[in-house]
Amino acid sequence: MEKRAFKRTLYHVRDEEAALDIMQDSMIKLATHYGDKPAAELPLLFQRILSNTTLDWFRRRKTRNALFSNLSDFVGESDSEDFDLLETVNGASDREMGESAEDQTRRKQIFQQIESDIQDLPARQREAFLLRYWEEMDVAETAAAMGCTEGSVKTHCSRAVHALSRSLKAKGITL
Repeated sequence: MEKRAFKRTLYHVRDEEAALDIMQDSMIKLATHYGDKPAAELPLLFQRILSNTTLDWFRRRKTRNALFSNLSDFVGESDSEDFDLLETVNGASDREMGESAEDQTRRKQIFQQIESDIQDLPARQREAFLLRYWEEMDVAETAAAMGCTEGSVKTHCSRAVHALSRSLKAKGITL
C-alpha cells in the first residue's frame, strides 16, 4: 500500500521530494492520532489523511509562491524517475526475460504514456481513478476517502476512463 500511495501522491504533486514529505507527514499523523483505532479502519483513514495532507501542501505552495520566488523554480526539472506504473516486483519477471528488446521497449513506452496521460487528468478525476483502480477501493470507500458522494466518484471515474481511452486511441495505443 505504501508504494502505491507514494506513486499516487507523486502523480498529484509531480515532485518526488514533496511526495516523500507528504507521505511521511501522513504516516506520522496516522500513528499519532489514530494508533488506538482497529487495524481494519487504518487503510481508509490513511487515504483520507493523505488526501488532506496533499491538499494542504498545495495550499502552502500556492501561498508561498504568491509571496516569494524560489530560486529552485528556475532550475529545470530532472526526468530521472524510474518508476513503472504496473511495477509489482523488483527485477524482471519470467515474461520480461522471454521478450525481445523491442517488445520490452515498446511496453515501457506504453506504460510511460499511460503514466503521462494519468498525470494530465484533472485532479479529482485522477484521484478517483487511482483510488478505484489502483488502490482497488470500492465506490463507497473511495467516496469516503475523497469526501464526496458515490455518484461523484462514479462520474469522475467514468470521465477519467473515457479521457484515457480517447488519449491512448489517438496515439494508436490499444490495450
